[in-house]
Amino acid sequence: MGLFSFLNKEIAIDLGTANTLIIYKDQVVVDEPSIVAIDKKTNQVIAVGKKAMMMHEKTHANIETIRPLKDGVIADFTAAEAMIRGLISMISDTSRWFRPSLTMVICIPSGITEVEKRAVVESAERANARERYLIHEPMAAALGIGLDVEMPEGHMIIDIGGGTTEIAVIALSGIVTDQSIRVAGDEFTLDIVEYVKRQHNILIGERTAEQVKIHVGSALQDLETPPEDYPVHGRDLLTGIPKQVTVSYSEIAGCLDKSISKIEEAIMKALESTPPELASDIYRKGLYLTGGGALLRGLDKRIAMKTKLPVRVADDPLRAVVRGTGIALKNRDRFTFLMS
Repeated sequence: MGLFSFLNKEIAIDLGTANTLIIYKDQVVVDEPSIVAIDKKTNQVIAVGKKAMMMHEKTHANIETIRPLKDGVIADFTAAEAMIRGLISMISDTSRWFRPSLTMVICIPSGITEVEKRAVVESAERANARERYLIHEPMAAALGIGLDVEMPEGHMIIDIGGGTTEIAVIALSGIVTDQSIRVAGDEFTLDIVEYVKRQHNILIGERTAEQVKIHVGSALQDLETPPEDYPVHGRDLLTGIPKQVTVSYSEIAGCLDKSISKIEEAIMKALESTPPELASDIYRKGLYLTGGGALLRGLDKRIAMKTKLPVRVADDPLRAVVRGTGIALKNRDRFTFLMS
């Protein structure tokens, strides 16, 4: 039995567009950007995760950085497999001599197609998964924030990740109604790149735009405790010379307005299609925000103003989905909503 447990590992994976997290033995052991760096001459993997992200948009002709997931699904099959293998190898007690067979629970967007689902399964199999189960992101998020998903009570989860925003009403271990839109953190980043280019005539990269989003990102143009203006460095489009400009949170709130409005529309659609008895549960309990997008300043207040409902941001929203995936892994015999 001891040898079998050594050769078999049980892991839960939140395979995200922006970040991938892995739980092993009830601990988050891997929390890395979903990116891989490859040598174009040899097709060998040079770096995975944070090391690859440090190279992103700074590579020369022989090195390419690839983000294997786009809009929450696998866009590059080979790179995804290499990334999963590389991240699994970061688990501290992975042996150099034995490749353990793996039991995996992987979370997927609720709006995923059968073809996209198959790509996830095949990537897991090629990374040596003996057993693999899939769980929808909103269900994992609900488990991760401590909701009892098996009860005959309605809960609305809004999970704003890197590639997709998942909105679902959950009751009796199932998703009653859901909306999955491909507007989320990556779209916010692109909005910032476009705004700085249009307004300040400066070209910035994704990494810089991500830092702008973290430091001065906002969903409201009027915050009670506003962050300080943030200096942004990029290339002047007229002269080609590196230049610095300063942006404020209200500017960024303006440039993100369209994308946030799309998320609000999807929330309203999900509420409109919710059965009345579950709608009354949601009225009493409010909406739950998870995912990296939940950290955007003022987003909870903006959604609350739109829906006239209380909005709660989960504790540690970035890890809610992976925590729920870990709970599903431990209780996979009990939860009927896991897909094999």
